[in-house]
Amino acid sequence: MSNTYTQIHVQCVMAVKFRASLIQPAWKEQLHKYITGIVQNHGHKMIAINSMPDHLHLFIGFRPNQSLSDLMRLVKGESSEWINKQQFMPAVFRWQEGYGAFSYSRSHVQTVTDYVMNQEEHHRKRTFLEEYQQFLEQFEIEYDERYIFKLPE
Repeated sequence: MSNTYTQIHVQCVMAVKFRASLIQPAWKEQLHKYITGIVQNHGHKMIAINSMPDHLHLFIGFRPNQSLSDLMRLVKGESSEWINKQQFMPAVFRWQEGYGAFSYSRSHVQTVTDYVMNQEEHHRKRTFLEEYQQFLEQFEIEYDERYIFKLPE
């Protein structure tokens, strides 16, 4: 689109189905590269990507040529399919339904990048669920406890 100028920075957080710890160190870098390719092939910029065994953070420079929900549907669907085709695990891999998306100003780009890249350190102090609820509360996002990333009952 000519004459369209944007600066949109979004951190997306998605969990492995049932928050199972399935993302393994042996293949997580390959997963990050694969997801980076999906994001970039759709015209967006990957600023930072990192994962823990049960969830993944993406921090992207988002272009308004596509809806965020469409991009996340593609990222989750194509990466699940790729993980399963690679046969990294004996069971079927799936992402949990839904995701979190949080927007930031340009002045926060380095801070968010550092946060994403230092996930291991952050999770020595708090669980994924605590981290996710903190995001929701910090951004004043109303949520239903029934639909927060939880283990099956």
